[in-house]
Amino acid sequence: MKKAAGLAEDAANSQTFAAVARAGYAVSGLLHLLIGVIAIQLAVGGGGEADVSGAVTELASKPAGPLLLWACFAACAALALWQLGNAILGYRNASDNKLTKRLSALGQALVFAALAATIISFVMGQGRNSRESSSDFTVTLMKAPFGVFLLVAIGAGIAITGIVFAVRGFRKKFTKDLSLSSNPSVHRFQLWVGVVGYIAKGIALFLVGLLVVIAAVRAQPEQSTGLDGGLKALKEQPYGPYLLAAVALGLIAYGLFLMVKARTLRT
Repeated sequence: MKKAAGLAEDAANSQTFAAVARAGYAVSGLLHLLIGVIAIQLAVGGGGEADVSGAVTELASKPAGPLLLWACFAACAALALWQLGNAILGYRNASDNKLTKRLSALGQALVFAALAATIISFVMGQGRNSRESSSDFTVTLMKAPFGVFLLVAIGAGIAITGIVFAVRGFRKKFTKDLSLSSNPSVHRFQLWVGVVGYIAKGIALFLVGLLVVIAAVRAQPEQSTGLDGGLKALKEQPYGPYLLAAVALGLIAYGLFLMVKARTLRT
């Protein structure tokens, strides 16, 4: 067992595997960029799905789309395994092996595993509209014992995560995970995309969580429509198109931040 654990740790710490895994952040950044662009189109009266499925569909429609999706799947799957290794085996630096950081690694492993699963479903021709998937998931849970309470808890958890993202952005907590540049201009750019991106991502998550809670309380699962539904609901508010455009630009900033993170992440 010890030998197996040692081999797993060596694999997780290999430079090649780490490089592929870090590319997963770049993939997530690219998808956030595409979501932001689609959201801007919605703000000016266009159409589209401003969520992961919409972004993956955009990628698939490009030249060499299937090859792109396979590369994105490999990077996200590698990052999920890398973070799972960090959560189970710990980090190389003893100071990083705090329970909160290892739980964060586990959370990221789950997020990127889900992202990899979404991408591979499109590669296999089984991709689904995430708006419909969210509603179907809500319907299934609402039929289960204590399903409404579970849905409220899930929605509240997503909303709280959004608040945490926004606070992390305001307080620039993300900087401790990066190797910040000594070049003043690059340093300012790293901080700008981090602050704006985290706040916008926080707003988006808060909207998604709020819709889940509303759907559960009102017993209207069709209102649980994921990120796309949350952004479209934002557009219907007073000054909605302007608010949506601002969040869209923030999501683009978050996408740029993730690309910076892929390059400058401390390991």
